[in-house]
Amino acid sequence: MKTTREKLEELHQLREQALLGGGKKRIEAQHKKGKLTARERLDLLLDPGTFQELDMFATHRTTDFGLADQKIPGDGVVTGYGKIDGRLVYVFSQDFTVFGGSLSEAHAEKICKILDHAMKNGAPVIGLNDSGGARIQEGVVSLGAYADIFLRNTLASGVVPQISAIMGPCAGGSVYSPALTDFIFMVEGTSHMFITGPNVVKTVTHEEVTFEELGGAGIHSGTSGVAHFAMTSEAECLQGIRTLLSYLPTNNMDDAPVIASNDPINRAEEMLDDIVPDNPNHPYDMKEVIRRVVDRNSFFEVHEDWAKNIIVGFARLDGRSVGIVAQQPSILAGVLDIDASDKGARFVRFCDCFNIPIVTLEDVPGFLPGVAQEHGGIIRHGAKLLYAYCEATVPKVTVITRKAYGGAYDVMSSKHVRGDINYAWPTAEIAVMGVDGAVNIIFKDEIEHAEDPEAKRQELVNYYTEKFANPYVAAGRGYIDEVIEPRHTREKLIVALEMLKNKRDTNPPKKHGNIPL
Repeated sequence: MKTTREKLEELHQLREQALLGGGKKRIEAQHKKGKLTARERLDLLLDPGTFQELDMFATHRTTDFGLADQKIPGDGVVTGYGKIDGRLVYVFSQDFTVFGGSLSEAHAEKICKILDHAMKNGAPVIGLNDSGGARIQEGVVSLGAYADIFLRNTLASGVVPQISAIMGPCAGGSVYSPALTDFIFMVEGTSHMFITGPNVVKTVTHEEVTFEELGGAGIHSGTSGVAHFAMTSEAECLQGIRTLLSYLPTNNMDDAPVIASNDPINRAEEMLDDIVPDNPNHPYDMKEVIRRVVDRNSFFEVHEDWAKNIIVGFARLDGRSVGIVAQQPSILAGVLDIDASDKGARFVRFCDCFNIPIVTLEDVPGFLPGVAQEHGGIIRHGAKLLYAYCEATVPKVTVITRKAYGGAYDVMSSKHVRGDINYAWPTAEIAVMGVDGAVNIIFKDEIEHAEDPEAKRQELVNYYTEKFANPYVAAGRGYIDEVIEPRHTREKLIVALEMLKNKRDTNPPKKHGNIPL
């Protein structure tokens, strides 16, 4: 019979074994690839000394293919909870040094336990993914284990924030859990996501492609839109997660943390009075508008490299978190296309899930025309953005800086889709279409029969511009609450959001709507 001292020594030995994961040689191999271990990542992610591990001694139950003699405590994933900036978070970190981070039944059970705790206790979940996929030796058991995780990801959606970091190769089933979460971070050069790897692609489609070309951070952050952030290192990635969480509430019943701000509420930015060019066809940088309106250095852009004609991200106004949605006139004139619609819709819905007010800065000439867009379903995708804004019940404040044409005017948080406060700059043009197009349609016969058609057309352009290409017709009908001086935009936004902070709005009782996916 073992003494108490012997039992304590046995515990210490088991802990040491678990802490080593797949062993020193595999840890060294991980480091040579420029990657941290599962535990080193958690040390960087969490506040020092706050991590509490669960299921350190869990092992797989498989006896086939010689696995009965290959049991490593933890079974390829480190799970538990800790704090970030003093707030509770739940975490799991897959360990590539143990069975390549492959997912077994026991591995999945550990992750499911974390997700269950997060739901019950209302705290974010952060998954650090570094996995080759399902553990082949377990067959259908590992597939079922993935589905157990997918179900919990889905049930937790809109209840607690879920953040995924891809820290290595993620293939097959291991990409779908991150895809179900709210935000995905990737690391340039070392992380990859794909349904099937380059070898399978070559076999099936005869296409030759590298890991990076198929599913690297650049591809998914700039081409597919699967990843929201591409970071240059693991340390930067983990710091990015900490920064993102600082804008978010812990769950859907809480408000985001308020950060003390020494940026004056009434700070005026005179350069905004001149930022919109006199020529309506000339671009300007909407990010410059955002930076000058929000609290200094508080803008945290999401999906920066994908669908650049629309900008989304988090910022603070007088210390409070807001979601920013804005057109970018310097990219495709800020037009709404398929990808921009998807990007905006997803972000708006996230903000609505988690009580984050939405500030919309609008300069949109409409939806992108063309055969490729129509055949690609621009109607369906554009409807997603419209649906998201209509559905959202959080405070919504809109500023029209220049163009608000056609159906895009309606979509972008107009008064008609429950926009709470709608401002316009004097440079705003609110119309069914641009001046030239409208004149060519309305006055077609008059121009054609004029002695000097071009002179007549210019006369009518000036007339139409004076009459309709301004914010005052909309303001006269109450569609615009106030036409404001651009320099005072910051103060107007802060005062409006303060007024709306106790807003209560609801949608009709239903199981859920049917967004046009």
